[in-house]
Amino acid sequence: MPTVVLMDVSLSMTRPVAQDGSEEFQRKNLAVHGLNMLFEHMASNYRMEFTTLMAFSSLWELLVPFTRDYNALQEALSNLEDYDKTCVESALQGVSNVVQQEWGSACPCQMVMVTDGSLGIGKGSLRHSLQTLKQRGDDKKFPLPFPFPTKLFIMCVANAEELQMTDAMDNLEELLRLSGGDGQIFTMEGALCMKSVQAMFGRLIDHAYSPFHAVLHCGNLSSDVQVFPRPEPVVMDEEVEPMPRAVSTDLEIVGFIEIGDISSPPVISRHLVLPIAVNKEVDEVGAGATDELEEEPSASQMAGKSPNFCVLLHGSLKKLPKSNSKKKSNLMMSLFDPGPEPLPWLGKISHLGPISEAAENPYGEDDSKSPFPVQPSVKRSYAQNVTVWIKASGLQTDVQKILRNARKLPDKTQTFYKELNRLRKAALAFGFWELLKGVADLLERECTLLPDSAHPDAAFQLSHAAQQLKLASTATSEICNNRLKYRSPSLCGPRWRTVCADCCF
Repeated sequence: MPTVVLMDVSLSMTRPVAQDGSEEFQRKNLAVHGLNMLFEHMASNYRMEFTTLMAFSSLWELLVPFTRDYNALQEALSNLEDYDKTCVESALQGVSNVVQQEWGSACPCQMVMVTDGSLGIGKGSLRHSLQTLKQRGDDKKFPLPFPFPTKLFIMCVANAEELQMTDAMDNLEELLRLSGGDGQIFTMEGALCMKSVQAMFGRLIDHAYSPFHAVLHCGNLSSDVQVFPRPEPVVMDEEVEPMPRAVSTDLEIVGFIEIGDISSPPVISRHLVLPIAVNKEVDEVGAGATDELEEEPSASQMAGKSPNFCVLLHGSLKKLPKSNSKKKSNLMMSLFDPGPEPLPWLGKISHLGPISEAAENPYGEDDSKSPFPVQPSVKRSYAQNVTVWIKASGLQTDVQKILRNARKLPDKTQTFYKELNRLRKAALAFGFWELLKGVADLLERECTLLPDSAHPDAAFQLSHAAQQLKLASTATSEICNNRLKYRSPSLCGPRWRTVCADCCF
């Protein structure tokens, strides 16, 4: 998922930090050192991550748009300028605009806000923004929660004791709660120094940016792979005692199926399966990261020099493009809802098996048929065909069928009401009120165009149907079992009831 790094460049970040026997540093220098450590880790172990860098004070600025070029991000960090007071609200609004413009409102995003815990002063401060949350109109809403799923990580270049001396920690916790609570506040432990900021960013890396390494098995072959982005644990709400379910580090391929049979299924998330050459000494980047590891080759650099079954598998499933081609392809893993039947049209996963065990080829000798979707063994008595209008032509056909029967009244009375009730039922289910009013207008027009030789009952039935459709379109219709009834002044008694029952649909 993309990452937004929001850097505080207000004047409070220029406060000096006392260093024993060394040059004087500012809090901004500590923050830049920590972000450089994060970018170096992502370049080596999270190289597929899109990251953007933004700076804020009273205003916000997009320094580097979403990119995988971590050299550009580090260069922008070295050229930061100092500005005026802190205004978190405007910065959050900027993040919302940038992410939605690039990714829309459906893509989950991680946000790393680096600040010293200063809330700002006066109007525009975080304290003022949170105090006036309930006094705002719809045009001045607080940016949180974002329209897109997000995890907010607040990196404070200050220790917890300093933040608790004021209400800064309480306000930051409220900010985290407004974002959805899916995140964490990190503070420095001990004195403010390079070692402490490394430890703080190391905890962030371990929590949110540690690579997910797994072993991909297929028969007797296996391979070390990285799953990107890292799969998150899933909690099923419908369970009595919901427990988080995590993806195992042993991924086993148990079979192959036509992509056409899978179609476009609903998934929890999608992940790339990338080949790697595991170097445990390099991968363990965390609180104890040191400069000595920078000269060692990273796992991503070693991956291109080692044979990997993941590449062989991908090449057998789809012909690999040439190295100089702009089109790239990778293995992808989709996570479905946990359970025995995640895709109903495939049936139970445990019932799937190799074609060789079937009595006959379920795909036919020339691959002209498919065993999917799996039909239920028992046809339910209440199962009915559902009216679906995917294209305009389908709706037009249904309306034309009604009009054809309307011109043949009273001979086609039962068919007329059957088709009319089917359309009316679907329109009410979809909330398509305009369709009911439009068909009513068409029936009234047909009534005026009836020839003099037409049966008197035809005009009555058309007027009655048009009237009932108009009532239904305004939600004031008196519904009898959700159906229109055939009415005729010439029918009465048992005969009327019989015809009514036959005409109701």
